[in-house]
Amino acid sequence: QVQLVESGGGLVQAGGSLRLSCAASGRTFSSYGMGWFRQAPGKEREFVAAISGTFSTYYADSVKDRFASSRNNFKKNVYLQMNSLKPEDTAVYYCASNTRKTPTTVAAAEYWGQGTQVTVSS
Repeated sequence: QVQLVESGGGLVQAGGSLRLSCAASGRTFSSYGMGWFRQAPGKEREFVAAISGTFSTYYADSVKDRFASSRNNFKKNVYLQMNSLKPEDTAVYYCASNTRKTPTTVAAAEYWGQGTQVTVSS
């Protein structure tokens, strides 16, 4: 069982930045694939970014060049740096993990955090 706890969400103006953090449990965190997903009201949950155990990163086209995912295996944390935020980035952001592969789809996520709200005002 892997437990994930997100933090760092909030209200920011368009063009601003936020950094989300996800604290994970698990003895072999360094091998976990970690992902970020988001869900806006009335929409399906969608992939945002992911980082593998070997630090390869993957991004949705909508956030490429604005968002960056990183991880600290010693602290068992994964981060999502969000820059140049837009109102359409408003959503609940979820951290997810997979102990065997990098989760780049909702179906590939094994464990989920509780989510953190990000609101971008225009």
